Amino acid sequence: MNKQSIIGHLSCFIAYAIFGFNIIVCKDLTNGQLISPLTIFCLRSIGAGGLFWFISMFLPKEKVEHKDYIKIFAASMLGFFICQLTFLIGIAHITPMDCSILTSMSPIYTMAIAAIVLKEPITLQKAVGVAISFAGIIYLIVSKVSTDGTVETTSFGIVMLILNTLSFSMYLGIFKPLIGKYSVVTFMKWIFLFAFAVSIPFSIKEIVNLNWTTIPTAQLSELAYLILFATFITYFLIPIGQKRIRPTLVSMYSYVQPIIAIAISICIGMEMLTWQKVVAAVMVFGGVIIVSYSKSRAK
Repeated sequence: MNKQSIIGHLSCFIAYAIFGFNIIVCKDLTNGQLISPLTIFCLRSIGAGGLFWFISMFLPKEKVEHKDYIKIFAASMLGFFICQLTFLIGIAHITPMDCSILTSMSPIYTMAIAAIVLKEPITLQKAVGVAISFAGIIYLIVSKVSTDGTVETTSFGIVMLILNTLSFSMYLGIFKPLIGKYSVVTFMKWIFLFAFAVSIPFSIKEIVNLNWTTIPTAQLSELAYLILFATFITYFLIPIGQKRIRPTLVSMYSYVQPIIAIAISICIGMEMLTWQKVVAAVMVFGGVIIVSYSKSRAK
């Protein structure tokens, strides 16, 4: 594994580890019901997008070809707007276990899309690696998640979560060449600008009327974490990973999220470490390692 691959792996691991912490942060933030999910999404676009535009002022100006604006808009819709919106809509209509299982299908979708768009070979080694990681995450979920019966999975919820995972997988698989064409800052500043432009008509009224003084400091801190770490830093790191490792492997790091969430739960005393969780973690990362050494198109 060369230096560029190591940077790619490290970027993806950190990004998805932050997403893992974000599971707990978002749960508490949305449970407060002081800010709607769509407005939270819009604030993410404003905050993270503003940071990318601010940084771009101090970097060499990079010109975007006119034909690529449409492609970047499509990337913004798939990788951020549709992905987040379908999740926020669908999560109320599905159990946590079924949600986790459906979102764990991301590497499967990404591998298929990359095979079609980028002509990446679906080798036996790659398929085995994805299968092992997928089996590990399913085992982890089944051994951890329980429901009290207050939430039932509906067909609508399943469709929304499939669209959520599929949209982000399409983003990873389709737009790898475009991402490699521009710097991370240039690409992401337009991604968030387009997402903001689409979301602001639906949330401007709530943003204007929002009484910030009624929001507890703890939830303001969670919102700041969501914008700075779970949006700005993660969407800065993921393109770095996309430039250096294959789309299927990038998507496989989504398996890190539930592992991190469980680790946090153990640290704060909500859960105890069991041998089942250790086995699941070994399977997940073992699959990542197997795929990382599978043949790319270039090889």
